[in-house]
Parts: sequence; structure tokens; C-alpha cells
Amino acid sequence: MGIEKVLAGSDSFFTTTFESVLNWSRKFSLFQYPFITACCGMEYMATMNSHYDLARFGAEIPRFTPRQSDLLFVVGTVNHKLSPVLKRVYDQMTEPKWVIAFGACASTGGVYDNYAAVPGIDHIIPVDVYIGGCPPRPESVIKGLMLLQEKITGRRLADDYPELKTAEG
Repeated sequence: MGIEKVLAGSDSFFTTTFESVLNWSRKFSLFQYPFITACCGMEYMATMNSHYDLARFGAEIPRFTPRQSDLLFVVGTVNHKLSPVLKRVYDQMTEPKWVIAFGACASTGGVYDNYAAVPGIDHIIPVDVYIGGCPPRPESVIKGLMLLQEKITGRRLADDYPELKTAEG
């Protein structure tokens, strides 16, 4: 309708940067790895069903190998014995990679104020988005995913490839 009219002339063209096209494609092709350890897993499964439709965000199919994933959902409590496994999973993920802390236990340790629980996964790996709640509602998860997409949109190509940085910065 409108865009066809604009592009109908031979002198019309679009211009953009490679960086914005790359960020747009990353924003809508999130390959997630669910690291589920506790009761928030039920809420994660509820969010993944067709009622909330995460396919519209490009995050519909979970990958169960970190080598095919760029988004890590840490869902539930992480204890100190499990923390090296989480670190290894994070290290095996493809670059660029993002992390979402799903629920109060992953974000702050939750109600488990003891020697075994890690008081937030940010003590182990960097976190991009925190989703609060015990358990978080699916709407909160969708909002967290949208916040991550906004963060991906603002990413610079030089963040992924430091050799592209110029002398000016």
C-alpha cells in the first residue's frame, strides 16, 4: 500500500547501517537455553505455551545445548555446588550472549538466606535483565524479553568486535 508507492520510482532507495540491520536480526532471533533448577520452571513452561506466544519475539524454540544459544534463562535457585555448571554453560554459549535472571531466587537468592544458595547469579555471570517475582508472571517475562530486545537494538558493532574500534573510540 504505502511502501510500494514510495518504492515504485526508480530513484527511491532505503539506506541504513549494517549495525542496525544486524541488531534487528539479533533482536528477533533469540536462541534461548533454559537453565531450570526450581519451581519457577512451571511458570517458564506457562510462558512458553501458545497463550503468550513468545514466537512473536523470535524466542519460541528453546535450544538444549549452549553452543546453539545466545540467550540464557536462569530459572530458579542456584546453589554453590551448581554454580560451576552454570559458569561452564555460560562460557560455552555463542557470542554475543545475553542472560536473563528469571525470578527472585535467580536475581537475589530469594527466600533461601542460607549458606548453600548463591545470593543472585550476578555473583557468577553477568546479567542483562532481571525479572522479579516468586514466581514471575508470564507478563513480566514478556516485559523482560522486550527490555532485552531494546538493549540488543542499542548494541554497537564495536562491542562485539573490538578490532573495529577507531582511535576516536
